[in-house]
Amino acid sequence: MRGIMGPEKQPSVLRFGTYEVSLRSGELRKAGRLIRIQQQPLKLLRLLLEHPGEVVTREELRTRLWPGENFGDFDQAVNAAIAKLRGALGDSADNPRFIETIPKLGYRFIPEVTVEWTETEPSDPPEKPKSDLVVRPIAEEFQHPQGRAKIFAWVAISTALLVAIAGFAVWRHRAGGRPGSTIQSLAVLPLENLSGDSSQDYFAEGMTDQLITDLAKIAALRVISRTSSVMYKGTQKTLPQIARDLHVDAVVEGSVVRAGNRVRITAQLIRASTDEHLWAESYEGDIRDTLELQNRVARTIAEQIRIKLTPQEERGLGNARAVDPLAYENYLRGRFFWNERTADGLEQSVEYFRQAIAKDPNYAQSYSGLADAYALLGDWQFAAMTTAEALPRAKAAATKALELDQTLSEAHTSLAFTLDGFDWDLRRAGEEFQRAIELNPGYVTAHHWYAWHLALLAQYDEAIAEMRKAQTLDPLSPIINSDLAELLLIAHRNDESIQQSMKTLEISPDFAMAHNQLAQGYLAKYMPERAIPEFKKAIDLSGGSPTCTANLARAYVANGDRAKAIEVIAVLRKRSRPGFSYAAELASIYAALGNKDEAIHSLEVGAREKFNPGVLIRPAFDPLRTDPRFQALARRIGLPV
Repeated sequence: MRGIMGPEKQPSVLRFGTYEVSLRSGELRKAGRLIRIQQQPLKLLRLLLEHPGEVVTREELRTRLWPGENFGDFDQAVNAAIAKLRGALGDSADNPRFIETIPKLGYRFIPEVTVEWTETEPSDPPEKPKSDLVVRPIAEEFQHPQGRAKIFAWVAISTALLVAIAGFAVWRHRAGGRPGSTIQSLAVLPLENLSGDSSQDYFAEGMTDQLITDLAKIAALRVISRTSSVMYKGTQKTLPQIARDLHVDAVVEGSVVRAGNRVRITAQLIRASTDEHLWAESYEGDIRDTLELQNRVARTIAEQIRIKLTPQEERGLGNARAVDPLAYENYLRGRFFWNERTADGLEQSVEYFRQAIAKDPNYAQSYSGLADAYALLGDWQFAAMTTAEALPRAKAAATKALELDQTLSEAHTSLAFTLDGFDWDLRRAGEEFQRAIELNPGYVTAHHWYAWHLALLAQYDEAIAEMRKAQTLDPLSPIINSDLAELLLIAHRNDESIQQSMKTLEISPDFAMAHNQLAQGYLAKYMPERAIPEFKKAIDLSGGSPTCTANLARAYVANGDRAKAIEVIAVLRKRSRPGFSYAAELASIYAALGNKDEAIHSLEVGAREKFNPGVLIRPAFDPLRTDPRFQALARRIGLPV
């Protein structure tokens, strides 16, 4: 391996045992099978392979792979990279076969390493390599500190080759060349936390979310939402498998290292069908500039896949402001707990968003996060706050966010949600939803909630189409798939609804609302004997959801057991409290029993409590639609009759 290479040879593959590392593609394989590994552990492996049988000191690792004395805790980063490398190789620190730890000094690569050389004629044009060879991280791997005594001759030749490749890439770019197949969709896999501190996981997740948000602003690109991509955290699936699952052309993966107020983001773009590395680069800076670093990653990815940004998209990816580090950290913690989608998590997110606002009152994203948290806290699925308490606070926070930054799609979406659900101002809500989607065509929540807005207007075909857009952006989201089934039910496409609920349960067998929608489909098909056990599953899985409980009572009525339905009414009345009278749930049971007077009375109570107007479009109230009192209530709310 140490021999001087002739001018017509270059190293192409390093082999040890059944493993091999391709210097061209930057891939690790075992017996021909691709081993997925993060970039930094792979760089570490390639450095060790340069020195088989020799000790590579930790100081040399720091100089070669983690340059810059001011970056922070190198020890944590190298320990994490060594652990991941051992995991990829199936190695053990206690009984090593590949990497031996030399205490207080460094590491030694144990097996013999062989090199495969590629011969080329000097006059031959350089063979076109995979493009990851021309980017900074790969070039860094072959750099040696100034003054190093042992410099491999093939490094100089590789450098010359890189220059030639770079020239070719520039020519190809200016000539308007494109990759072999156009990339129109991608998924950002969860960025890996390489800080060596699991308490920093929220930071890596926040970086992932922000990168998804930035890329989703590009209209020509379909970007998979976080809910679906996060399911592949730590997966053993290959990239082609993930791409098939998510129906994407490319995948972005990478890592984040946080040390004090310094942060490094490493990302790589991979053509998923072939596992071909198209681009990789690292970005390092102060945490105040993290938003700009993330924007740079998104802009570079757009350049790599030859997508021409509109002027609005250019502005959206170029207006990042510096943010107070503590405010940004609290914002990321808030989003971390918001994404848990539990009542406790939402309440914790409110606290963190408030802390972020207190630290930096001009950081619009914190107000937007606070608006999202209150919007869900007052929603029927969580009901941790009454609608009258939660939605005005959500509206105030969203309004403040937009005062600070009119370009925040999330804030327009949250404002639209409150205009629909509390103000019953459907016209303004529609305008806000459309503006949100214009600003960020890939923001899945905007499409999701806009679908329900269209359903309020009785535009059911358009609502279903909009929900399907949300589904393409977040194909593995249980709630979006479940809501699609419910919209199909509202449109009286009962067989399609049942089929969709079955698909949702394949994704998430224990998702309560999927069982609830499936049961409603059976009920619409006059199959109460099949609906009842599904409603019971939904109640158990949801922890006693009043909505699922009321639906079970409706199934009892359809099954001829009115007494059980009346028992449910007593249970719900006992559980009710001010602001949570379960008026809509009680009204649905009374409607099933044929007691229209009590049903209308309960709906009037619910309207005074400001229930979500979407209640009235549910099939449970079909028996009341011709009643003049029901029609008057619908008109008062602003729904078409």
